[in-house]
Amino acid sequence: MQTIAVDAMGTDAAPTPEIDGAIQAAKARLARVLLVGPEDRLKLELAHRGAARQAIEIVHASEAVTMEDQGARAFRRKRDSSIRVAARLVNEGRAQGMISAGNTGAVMTTAKLMLGPLEGVDRPALAAVFPTAQGKAAVLVDVGANIDSKPLHLEQFAVMGEVYYRVIFGVERPRVGILSNGEEEHKGNELTRETFKRLKQLPLNFIGNVEGRDLYNGRVDVIVTDGFTGNVALKVSEGVVEAISGLLKQALSSTLPSKMGYVLSRKAFQNFKKRLDYSEYGGAPLLGVKGVCIICHGGSSAHAIKNAIRVAAEFSEGRVNEKIERELAGAVAGLSKL
Repeated sequence: MQTIAVDAMGTDAAPTPEIDGAIQAAKARLARVLLVGPEDRLKLELAHRGAARQAIEIVHASEAVTMEDQGARAFRRKRDSSIRVAARLVNEGRAQGMISAGNTGAVMTTAKLMLGPLEGVDRPALAAVFPTAQGKAAVLVDVGANIDSKPLHLEQFAVMGEVYYRVIFGVERPRVGILSNGEEEHKGNELTRETFKRLKQLPLNFIGNVEGRDLYNGRVDVIVTDGFTGNVALKVSEGVVEAISGLLKQALSSTLPSKMGYVLSRKAFQNFKKRLDYSEYGGAPLLGVKGVCIICHGGSSAHAIKNAIRVAAEFSEGRVNEKIERELAGAVAGLSKL
């Protein structure tokens, strides 16, 4: 099994979701888990759950990064934080990947500095998974790691996102598009128009410009954008999902004619929420760093942590990083003429 380091002090309710998710992953034999945090507390929590025999090892970390900490400062000052110790385990080869639901800026800074970029990657990027109307997933890259990007960076995001989608979702030729304000080739700003030219030269299944609505309709598998635009799209989508879920729940509870209707509608509502639930995908991988780094939502449940461990193990087993380096090397050779 792959070994995954789990920052046990990241979620809003830490360490409960991390511990329960680690136990679920270990029971399902998804990976061997190194649970990183205050040793005495984690030992006590595991003992209370009767999980002593699971494939879980505790690695002590005396500090935790809070949501109020600034990423670079936390990296410098909290040298024994659970985030930094988890990254160290990957850097030393004791773990193949790490997951954290902690301070996103601190996790990204730590991963970039301690793990380092892959060969051929100028800037690592965050990839977020979106459910689509066709029952499949779409991946948006970048969703916040890089506020300002150049065409070269978006080109790398496209290659990394395509390889990730191919390995994790099992699609041989994922469709790749650029997020723009129209489908026509001349639409977009200078960044998207120049990136369009570059992606046309790559051996990708490039379908051109796509619009915001294509995040959910299943027309495209991998959507490329800069981190500023991607983060706005991600946060807007999260807000819309929360609003729709709340409105739908209110409508169902106020108009149900019978107990049987309530049971049936409740089941349909639960199925609806599950299709939109980020916890099914675990978290967002930081593509382009050595090893594996999955960044989870601060409100992650045990189910989300378990799935993040699963995705991290699949990422490592699928040798995603090796494929990214190989395909970026080929892209550089092909684009050197532009």
